[in-house]
Amino acid sequence: MQYRFCPQCGAPLEVMPLSGRERHACIQPECGFVHWNNPLPVLAAVVEYEGKLLLARNAAWPEQMFALVTGFLERDETPELGVARELKEETNLDTEAVSLIGVYEFMRKNELIIAYHVKASGNIALSEELAEYKLVAPENMRIWSAGTGFAVADWLQARGYPVRFFDRRTGEDIPDPRQPSDFSVLSGSLQYRV
Repeated sequence: MQYRFCPQCGAPLEVMPLSGRERHACIQPECGFVHWNNPLPVLAAVVEYEGKLLLARNAAWPEQMFALVTGFLERDETPELGVARELKEETNLDTEAVSLIGVYEFMRKNELIIAYHVKASGNIALSEELAEYKLVAPENMRIWSAGTGFAVADWLQARGYPVRFFDRRTGEDIPDPRQPSDFSVLSGSLQYRV
């Protein structure tokens, strides 16, 4: 979200260098508002259900596009309780156990993904947010190369399953994108200039 006007005093915001980055800030001396534009925490669940992984298709997505159950962390809730709440709200499944897989960037949407392995039980009943689901044996998983796909890859790899990424546009297998070969991009991502 980009602000054009200060949400505190209504003055126009200007782009200013603050803490090593360009930020939208209020120039009114009595105000001092800065839009830091920090990433939002998003919870993701690698759901293990009846020995398979549950993938879901959001109602707004094209057919054949499936991913993990995800949702935003709510105020006054731990990430573990949040991922269990999201799973219950979206699939009606009960959480039996939760363990952290890792934290992943999703810069395209300015989100930080906190991914968990969730063992679940119960009867699946999808919310209106989801159009359908599928259950996939871990050894048959093909992984998308963005966001939550990296959490699936790490979970599979930690358990000795094959890790196979694919290109969503072509359906073709691709090399593991978690193994970068060009580190020159790092110089442009440093927050502070030397």
